Amino acid sequence: MSGKMIRTFDAKSYTDLLVRYQPKPIATEAENDAAIALACELEHSPDRTPEEDIFLELLITLIEKFESENYSIPPENSASMLRHLMDARNLDKSDLIPVLGTEKKVEEIMGNRRVFEIDEARKIADFFQVDISLFLESRSQSI
Repeated sequence: MSGKMIRTFDAKSYTDLLVRYQPKPIATEAENDAAIALACELEHSPDRTPEEDIFLELLITLIEKFESENYSIPPENSASMLRHLMDARNLDKSDLIPVLGTEKKVEEIMGNRRVFEIDEARKIADFFQVDISLFLESRSQSI
């Protein structure tokens, strides 16, 4: 038997969640705000059930779909994407030093003086929990 845990699932409990919240594709800002509030509430629940975990996953998928369709931010380059992610999380350059290794690397990348190396892009993508491609697009551009 593998080391994977088998997730228990109570169909009635999950059905009750679906009936109570009636998830559907998000079409408006108000619906998105409500979905985000509910996702935050579920995410921070100390006694979240397996059914709530699955429902939260569904909710996040709906939120991500709405936001990707309505808030797509075409990155000018990896440095601008990095600044955007830092602003969204109220981080400053010093917060990236443990991720990238040195203040000089952070300054060079943020100053658009060089692009991310593959391993740096992977580390920063993991740190922000985003796709690595956000930091590799400028590799084809000359800086």
